[in-house]
Amino acid sequence: MSRVPTVRLAGGLEVCRVLNGMWQVSGAHGDVDAAKAVEAMQVYVDAGLTTFDMADIYGPAEEIFGRFNSQCKSSGKDAAVQSLTKYVPRPEPMNRKVVEKALRRSMSRMQVDRLDCVQFHWWDYKDKRYLDALGHLSDLQQEGLIQELSLTNFDTQRLEEITGRGIRISSNQVQYSLIDQRPAAKMEKFCLANNIRLLTYGTLAGGLLSERYLGKAEPHSRAELYTASLSKYKNMINSWGGWSLFQDLLVALETSARRHDCSVASVATRYVLDRPAVGGVIVGCRLGVAGAGQHISDSLRSCSPDLKLTAEDRAAIAAVTQRSRDLMALIGDCGDEYRS
Repeated sequence: MSRVPTVRLAGGLEVCRVLNGMWQVSGAHGDVDAAKAVEAMQVYVDAGLTTFDMADIYGPAEEIFGRFNSQCKSSGKDAAVQSLTKYVPRPEPMNRKVVEKALRRSMSRMQVDRLDCVQFHWWDYKDKRYLDALGHLSDLQQEGLIQELSLTNFDTQRLEEITGRGIRISSNQVQYSLIDQRPAAKMEKFCLANNIRLLTYGTLAGGLLSERYLGKAEPHSRAELYTASLSKYKNMINSWGGWSLFQDLLVALETSARRHDCSVASVATRYVLDRPAVGGVIVGCRLGVAGAGQHISDSLRSCSPDLKLTAEDRAAIAAVTQRSRDLMALIGDCGDEYRS
């Protein structure tokens, strides 16, 4: 088995360039069998995909990771896994006690002595208490409770504000795909200049960027868009340019996939992995449900150094994407879709 490529964050943590996303266990994608989810995690680790992304608001995600971590310890295995979680507080006073309590709750759930990475999210920029929270998180990092202090869905303006206060940020988790290329407008340049990595989600548009939807009629019903991811990213496709343009993109990707003997998903992932400042792509793993682990081979192919997109591939893709709407003008910078 070839070693999965990794990237080193500012604080020294090495994470896989393809991360295992655990949003799917939050409940918005169907019922999850926690015991089977723990078993499935081992399959990913055995394949070399050892980095898991979760959040304190993803239902039982932290507990599922904790069960897996505990089993590894009790069996004497050195799992050598990396766990990235998120701190997503409700609006309230962000004093030291509140912030530390939330972190220790995550540590207890995940059964760890220190958090590898905390990715902070804040819902309302008008409420400046996010700066208080980040100040305390930075202090707790200095005290050894956190290795990497990161952000989730912050825009470039706020990223500049935060780093300007002397708070070291390791990464920012944002939506980035062939559909949504907003990070390329401003954020990439700032991140490159400040040693901040982008960890991306939505890169496969919830599974829509795959052969499965090539040549297919536009899905509309809840039965067709049966997960939160499919519904969310179908709306993004609508904003981007619609189903007909999306089909043109799938044709271009499928042509490249045939050329490289890989899947459409692998080409779409590789494209984002090759973007400046991108450290890794988060690919959802439907732990604890039927089909968990079926896309591991695609993930491994995506980050393999053997997969190199050509100028011809990129030109064919650009010929489609340049006909799309400007999502920066339509939505705003990264994360603005979550804020009024």
